[in-house]
Amino acid sequence: MPETKEGARDSLRSVLRNPNLRRIQLAFGGSLLGDWAYGTAILVWAFQESGATGVGLFTAARFIAAAFAGPLGAAVADRMDRRRFMMTTDLIRAVLASITAVLIMTDGPVAFVYVVAVVTATVGAPFRSAQAGLIPRLVDTPGELTASNAVAANIENVVVFMGPAVGALMVGTFDVAAVVWLNVASFIWSFLMVSGVKERVPDDQQADGGDDDGPQEKMLAQITAGFAYVGRNADLRTISLLTAAQTIIWGALSVFMVVIAVRDFGEAASVGWLQGAMGVGTIVGGVMILGRVSKGRLASDMVIGVLGWSLPVIVLAVFPSPITAIAALVVIGTADPWVNLGLETIPQRLAPENAISRVYAAVESIAIGAIALGSLLTPALLHFFGIRPSLIGIGLVVTAYALSTLPRLRALDHRLTAPEGLAVLRAIAMFEALHPSVVEEMAHRLEAVTFSAGQVVVREGDPADRFYVIAEGEVEVSHGDVVVRRETAGDFFGEIGLLRNVPRTATVTAVTDVKLWSLERSVFLGAVTGTGAARVAAEDVVSRRIAT
Repeated sequence: MPETKEGARDSLRSVLRNPNLRRIQLAFGGSLLGDWAYGTAILVWAFQESGATGVGLFTAARFIAAAFAGPLGAAVADRMDRRRFMMTTDLIRAVLASITAVLIMTDGPVAFVYVVAVVTATVGAPFRSAQAGLIPRLVDTPGELTASNAVAANIENVVVFMGPAVGALMVGTFDVAAVVWLNVASFIWSFLMVSGVKERVPDDQQADGGDDDGPQEKMLAQITAGFAYVGRNADLRTISLLTAAQTIIWGALSVFMVVIAVRDFGEAASVGWLQGAMGVGTIVGGVMILGRVSKGRLASDMVIGVLGWSLPVIVLAVFPSPITAIAALVVIGTADPWVNLGLETIPQRLAPENAISRVYAAVESIAIGAIALGSLLTPALLHFFGIRPSLIGIGLVVTAYALSTLPRLRALDHRLTAPEGLAVLRAIAMFEALHPSVVEEMAHRLEAVTFSAGQVVVREGDPADRFYVIAEGEVEVSHGDVVVRRETAGDFFGEIGLLRNVPRTATVTAVTDVKLWSLERSVFLGAVTGTGAARVAAEDVVSRRIAT
């Protein structure tokens, strides 16, 4: 436990030191509180108007709309200033939520309330995707990115507890419309916080999000680019399907909990307190994952988290009682952050920078689609099989799939662990302008090579095929018979031939036994020439070395 507490403090400090991340977290927390309170109030309203079937259909409609709108909005977010996109979305949602509140207060047509609520969900769907694309531009290292997501997960965990409780309390004390007005205020709060974020945009990227897609690219290709990337990447496919397995249970529980609230507690409004019980567990789980940020087990922890959803559902079915229900929801809440941290971070680590929002939206849309599927199927399952067989069936299928993904996700954790040569590359000034994910990818592609004292590493006039960084030992660089300089650990060579596309301009010989990090020509050039500031820095190095 002391190690967990220390890891949690370190993660929290790394986020609080960054003013931009602080504002994003405050925006996220305020908006999410309003959303969860609103969600509870709308579920109560839907049950009062249309019963369990209405809850299931309304929930499905919201999530289906969000699943389709997410990729569309993310395509826009990747092509514009993501901060401005988030602010615009906040303002539109505030207006739509205001309309919902007025309709409820004036007993407007039920269909209108449903439609506006679904449109609000549609507009808000790409917000998290835009945020996912923005955060990597606000951090300095992959570790800070993971810590930021861990802190956000903890904020979400607290809100999952507080939001439904606030919603249930306000519905009981005031009415549903009062909760919707709270959501309006939360959107305005988010707008104000995001407006103060100062994005660090690379000098070779425009304010449109840095997307380098050509203007001739069809809109459909832009919208589906995230899905295409997920389809090509086996790791992202597995992450997406694993999350979908979890969210099917989530969709089912959105219906089951309302039914249980009425059956066991006598009123639909009690669903807020059941959701609050799950929130208690999420707070505990959130602290646990804060302490695991440095463990490097994001993907494996997702499997544990999904099992933490599926197994309690089976227990709940086998031993039905109010006490078992509360205990199962607490365990599910504890497991939820274990899934969410990987879901937030892994797409950001694996996707190219100019498509992060679209990749994140694709993964999220698959998850949302699964929620909709779960909420749509549950009323039929309840009708034909009842609660217990339905829960057992869902739990067993999800458990089996989660276990089947464990070997691949353990291998993914190994690849996501900071590679040995990462610190060396970060220390090279020429790479300072590169995005952290680009430097990390370069580090993964490094190959270790060794030479004995007196051996020639590269010879003047030979083809230039690799870039080298010295890990250990000393080398001398010579033109003809003249020794130009000596280099030691942390120094590099080989960049002139690669950048100028000419044969080696010098001979490099090992003075002592040396260990070098070697990087292929295509990887080096792809990274350095793809970013303006890095290209300028590299050319400056070349010019100075040629001059000497």
